[in-house]
Amino acid sequence: MLRLFTAVLYGLTNGYVLRNSAHLKSSSFLRAAARSVRHFILMPPIHEALQTLTSDGQHLLALLEKNIRSVHVSSLCLTDRRTQAALYVLHRLLDHGLSTHLMLSVHCPLGLAWLLQGRGSRYQDPELDQRMCCGGSAKADRIHEGPGAEPTDSDAQRDPVSSCKRAKMEEDQAPAPSFDVSPQLLCRTFSPCDAASAGACPFGRITRLEIRSCGWDSLRVLSFYLPTFFCLQSLTLHSTAIFREPQVSAFAAALKQLSDASCSGLVHLNMGILPCIGLLKTLLTAGPRLQALCVEFQEALWGPQCLLDHAEPHMADLPLEKLTVKVSQLQTDADFLTSVLRRCPRLTWLHVAGIRLPTGSSQSGLLRTLSEYNRCLKVLILEDIKLCDCLPDVLKLLRGCRLEELRLTDCRLLEKCGDPGGSLVELVSALKIPSLHSLGLAQNRLAKNVCELAELFCGASQSSLRLLDIRSNFIQPADLLRFADRLRVHRPPHRLTLDLRKNPGDRDPETWSAALQSLQPFSHPLVEGWSSTDTMADHVSNM
Repeated sequence: MLRLFTAVLYGLTNGYVLRNSAHLKSSSFLRAAARSVRHFILMPPIHEALQTLTSDGQHLLALLEKNIRSVHVSSLCLTDRRTQAALYVLHRLLDHGLSTHLMLSVHCPLGLAWLLQGRGSRYQDPELDQRMCCGGSAKADRIHEGPGAEPTDSDAQRDPVSSCKRAKMEEDQAPAPSFDVSPQLLCRTFSPCDAASAGACPFGRITRLEIRSCGWDSLRVLSFYLPTFFCLQSLTLHSTAIFREPQVSAFAAALKQLSDASCSGLVHLNMGILPCIGLLKTLLTAGPRLQALCVEFQEALWGPQCLLDHAEPHMADLPLEKLTVKVSQLQTDADFLTSVLRRCPRLTWLHVAGIRLPTGSSQSGLLRTLSEYNRCLKVLILEDIKLCDCLPDVLKLLRGCRLEELRLTDCRLLEKCGDPGGSLVELVSALKIPSLHSLGLAQNRLAKNVCELAELFCGASQSSLRLLDIRSNFIQPADLLRFADRLRVHRPPHRLTLDLRKNPGDRDPETWSAALQSLQPFSHPLVEGWSSTDTMADHVSNM
């Protein structure tokens, strides 16, 4: 319904809209859709549609005001007078309405400041206040800065917050808006005559904020509002490029101020891309009350490399329940990650991807840490991590935990094994955990050894799996048929969702079809077309 409503509202066309245009383009459809949608996508470049909402479509805007819970801003330019209609719609949804979730997909520091001003943080930028009252200013823009205003590494390291303030006060050459952008004035301008004198407008509260194209300027703006943003519960920042260490340190200083306040509500932080894994501890130190943290690291090719601090003083345990660490580096120090995991006894959800160790090292330390310190784990996702040389530690972890979901994606489980089938049988035996209902073994080159997975449902202690993901394992049609025959003898206790996508079923379509037909009575196979000529190169590249 959201896609259909958005297409009709903005006059976008597709085959379905064209075929049903007589019914969809009526005001009755838009009113009915407005009662059911909970998410609104704001597209300021399509001025006509938003202008209609401020005039003839006020009744539709009133319905959206009552039902919309989240707003996605695709672009925002405060120097274009035509943006006034978009700003008014935002004001109605965020301030008069019930929207508390804001997503921003464009890098616009001044627009971000307008969106944050008064909507949860106590910080009030005086320059923006003056513009809201006067409609423009010849003074320097203290919000939107060019890349030349970025502080030096040495300045930011000495005093990250102060350097941020100094840079913010430098002269900016971006044009200032020459029209009213105050929510109060916009409301008086666009509201119907009978509502224009209803008194001062309220300000909403943003509890979830996502900035999907976050540059350094936007991060700096956010750092001013963050220390008193007490109603903010979830913050997601996806950078347009790799952040530099001083920039992250300045943000962490603002985060620390927020965390030190007893009324802070921030419990979820998602941030990337960071230059080195050492900044994980920086963020955890700044936000010691975070319950969920997702961070992505990518090796920076410029600047000094940050040094990892392996010292573990007597630090309190962290309340983290969910942790995601994604790494894109040639080599990673796994000991640094395990030192963090040892402080997270309440961890129930862990996703680790891309941890590559020096030649001759293994992931045994990571697995032993999980076995000893993270016994509350319910969901474990390991991706692009070599596990073939530490099978005993994998078995010990599985036998000592109560996992409900396990995904081992591209973990080279059978690589260089003298007896791949025997190793898989051992793994299957350990996977018969009563609590485990979802198992993912995608991209592990199981091939003909897939038949051994049928042993999950054999014997006295059968698995309770409801989902088995064996995508991209180069399973041939004949191997799938043998797997289906064995499952037909030892049927799963629950109807099994079986993900078979990206396997070469076109090598023998008749056998593949027969295997799928055999699986139908007790499973729901997920399949898609496979073209061996197009995808074989990708398979070989991953061998």
